[in-house]
Amino acid sequence: MDDELAAAVDATRESLAARDGVVVAFSGGVDSAVVAALAADALGEDAVACTARSETLPAAELDDARAVAEEIGIRHETVAFSELDDPAFVENGEDRCYHCRTMRLSKMYEVAQDLGIGTVCDGTNASDPGGGHRPGLRAVEELEVYSPLLDHGLDKDDVRAVADAYDLSVADKPSMACLSSRIPTGLEVTEERLTRIEKAERLLRTWGFDQFRVRDHDGLARIEVGAAELDRALDPEFAAAAREHLSDLGFDHVTLDLAGYNTGSVSPAADDETERASATETQTTSVRDDAGAEGDSQSAGEPADDEPVVENVFREYPSGG
Repeated sequence: MDDELAAAVDATRESLAARDGVVVAFSGGVDSAVVAALAADALGEDAVACTARSETLPAAELDDARAVAEEIGIRHETVAFSELDDPAFVENGEDRCYHCRTMRLSKMYEVAQDLGIGTVCDGTNASDPGGGHRPGLRAVEELEVYSPLLDHGLDKDDVRAVADAYDLSVADKPSMACLSSRIPTGLEVTEERLTRIEKAERLLRTWGFDQFRVRDHDGLARIEVGAAELDRALDPEFAAAAREHLSDLGFDHVTLDLAGYNTGSVSPAADDETERASATETQTTSVRDDAGAEGDSQSAGEPADDEPVVENVFREYPSGG
């Protein structure tokens, strides 16, 4: 870190130390991890990281959050809730993220109250308010959540530099928006859709892809992969494996988006909170003939006992790059 960033980090740490305690809204991503690390430094046992468990959080992300909290050495709590209890969230309008963030942060305040802590922090950084459709930030403001990174001017590059200085394993972790961001605005968020999206993305992760999304267009899976991995996704063996396994999960059609990974590509103004970028027109190539299977009703994050093991699905297809 340069001197200017080091001074900003010191000021952030001091602002946290001035509080009696904090509950950090903790996803395990780089932003909340840095806030948690600074809070643990500043407050010791009076700093608590809390992760909200719901249908929109992949099970792998919850596991990662637990591991990162242990890495930091901060107390970690979880609290359960369901966004699907809120009809305004389920209808998936342009303010879906507002309703989600409001519920999630309200749960953080409940945990804070139980612990006798007056402050809830989040990982909003100075890059986040930079334009676009960001209804989740409205919830942060309305609930008076403290955003220390934003308050002290640390942008995304600064956050990654601080994470690197702390030797955090998530220093280079890509942003991970919740599973509902894979469902186009206006199409209802349902447990069935969230479940098959999670399982489909678990497959791609197991097969070695790093930057990707599986979008659910009412039963049509649109796979997006990063430009560096597009050649792998165009391999006929990958197409065959994706067709087979995603149809088994309940998708009627499976396509590959030739425009590649494009954050926020199904959201209003191409901006879905942590998935924020300019949308481009996409072209898709079908790798699935008309067919389909009934959707798996198992809750997202809770694989069925008889769910097939995915590690060796490719047979001859290489799992590396």
